[in-house]
Amino acid sequence: MHRILARAAAGLVAAAVAAPAVFAQDQSTNRVAAKTDWSVFVEDDPTECWGVSAPKKTVNTRDGRVVAVKRSDILLFVFYRPGAEVKGQVTFTGGYPFAPNSTVNLNISGKQFELFTDGEWAWPASASEDTKIITAMKRGAEAVLTGRSSRGTKTEDTFSLLGFTAAIEDAEKRCGG
Repeated sequence: MHRILARAAAGLVAAAVAAPAVFAQDQSTNRVAAKTDWSVFVEDDPTECWGVSAPKKTVNTRDGRVVAVKRSDILLFVFYRPGAEVKGQVTFTGGYPFAPNSTVNLNISGKQFELFTDGEWAWPASASEDTKIITAMKRGAEAVLTGRSSRGTKTEDTFSLLGFTAAIEDAEKRCGG
């Protein structure tokens, strides 16, 4: 159930993260901090906190060739919701429907993880995997997520982890961690 909660949060932050900082501040009232390449958001009733970032680089290929494709918001975040006992849920939205029964590869400074997909969303298989990924993200410099769309396009999104630890610790603290 808690995997669905992240979808609502992503809708709240998409414009704020993807837009320039000035626009984001004008459009979002729930952004409470910016930690280099990561932002922290908080919502009340129910209390939810998350750290989130947009990719620094995106490459889309089909049949080995770079192609231009239209994607909606691409976000990587870690989500906390104390009322639902969600404590550090890693979530990725690729901005397109993933191929059915596919997975997303998450590479954090050479350490590999697998995320399972559902529509435009991908998550680790368990809370223990969330914990392992968060630990790797705190130690790493970048996270590269590679997925495949329902149309066969391979996507590779590179996220900076600069500011990740500060953002996640802030989000966790704000949600009673």
